[in-house]
Amino acid sequence: MRKHLMALLSGLVVLSSCENELDQTPISEIGSDDYYNTVEEYEIAVNGVYSTLKTYPNFQFYLSEVRSDNMYSVTQTGVRDYEPINNFFVNLSPNSIIGDHWNSNFEGIYRANDFLSKLDETIVTDEETYQRMEGEARFLRAFFYFDLVRTYGGVPVLDRPYSPIETLEIGRSPVSEVYDFIIGDLEDAIALLPESYPASEEGKVTSWAAKAILGEVYLTRSGPAYGIEGPGMDSGEYDLALGLFNDIINNGPFGFVDDYSSIFGYDNENNEEIVFDIEFISGGVGAGGEYQSLTVPNGYLVVNEVGFPNGEDRKPVATGLINAYEEGDIRRGFNILEGYTDQNGNFIPSPFYVKFIDLEYSGQDRFDWGLNYPVVRYTDILMMKAEAVLMGGTGDQSEVDHIVNMVRGRAGLGDVSGVDIDMLLEEKRKEFACESKRWYDLVRTGKVVDVINGWIPGEDIQDRMNLMDANQIIYPIPSAQMTVKEGLYDQNPGYN
Repeated sequence: MRKHLMALLSGLVVLSSCENELDQTPISEIGSDDYYNTVEEYEIAVNGVYSTLKTYPNFQFYLSEVRSDNMYSVTQTGVRDYEPINNFFVNLSPNSIIGDHWNSNFEGIYRANDFLSKLDETIVTDEETYQRMEGEARFLRAFFYFDLVRTYGGVPVLDRPYSPIETLEIGRSPVSEVYDFIIGDLEDAIALLPESYPASEEGKVTSWAAKAILGEVYLTRSGPAYGIEGPGMDSGEYDLALGLFNDIINNGPFGFVDDYSSIFGYDNENNEEIVFDIEFISGGVGAGGEYQSLTVPNGYLVVNEVGFPNGEDRKPVATGLINAYEEGDIRRGFNILEGYTDQNGNFIPSPFYVKFIDLEYSGQDRFDWGLNYPVVRYTDILMMKAEAVLMGGTGDQSEVDHIVNMVRGRAGLGDVSGVDIDMLLEEKRKEFACESKRWYDLVRTGKVVDVINGWIPGEDIQDRMNLMDANQIIYPIPSAQMTVKEGLYDQNPGYN
């Protein structure tokens, strides 16, 4: 979407979340029956579906990065909602982050459904424009559902706008059916979407982005089931994922950027590394991003005049991640700051992510940053290809080694050989620190329970974390949803 899109939408769309039910009623004027009268109004409406992505990076940080062994989240200002997530507590159903995440995705699904139900070829008469708009909505609906299935397992599948009364009769669909719906939408999106856009519309989803997400869907579904109704189905579709990744690598317009830090430069957005991102603009009346500073101590921002008095103190990077970086790895210094000097001149030795912060580009406050969020990078496509090969797809060791050595070379490190899945995961952990990939990587490859439970005893210096089991690969259904109608949903096992 265009860089001015977020600023435009903040004035046109009311970003309201659902209340205590799966509310599929209209949420803004964009969803009203008398709105869709011109092509321009359809453009604004489909952009309204994109706008639901604004909070996606925040939720990924809390539900994926914080959940992983990359962070040990301890605050000094009281219990925060992300701490029970980090600590693997079982009473997470009332947690506001989990409830808001559920609502945000279903709000996006409603917007996509409403748009698709109103798309009219007698108004949008240009076939290419009609197909592109349909493809955008289908991609986004699939994207929201993929986020849901990885987080909760089975969820209600809604293929059109439903009234609140109708939703009270729609239970959770099995994971297999949710995936079928996602794959159908993504296959349609691939056929409908263009490969590129004019410069004025950079950031809109392309057929390449749809192929990337579909490849990740196949990779995720191929992972182990762990005996739960979760994201893995042991489907063994690694070659389907490989076909999509190879198509992107061999035929797409993307490339491997030589300078790691430039990938995330505020003055270098939409570079050739970016396959799909979420666009932000600072100073745009609510269009700026918050995710960039979620990882940063408020004290650091206060010193630099963009923080809030009495804000939360810290979300420390795990010692295990810091120690994983080899000597000479340039990514460590770019991704992580070892501490900061506060307003009183005291050095606070608490390492934190600084990857997405450039103080020269600060906005009006800590919630106003303009850097786009990289959902899928070209390096991720390469490393997911290597993962697919190692997990059972068609390919050979030399391909895997070459990919890992490309990544290591950019980081200033020497070559390795005989890369196995553990080596690949460790390299990806360092490459994508703060990009909310680690948890999903561990889940897909069957490593998550052993890795997390092996990490907790050494990291948990305050003895606050529980060991996890397979049930905690997914989260509970939010308590507000469980009370809408008795018996409509069964709670995921392992949660209170």
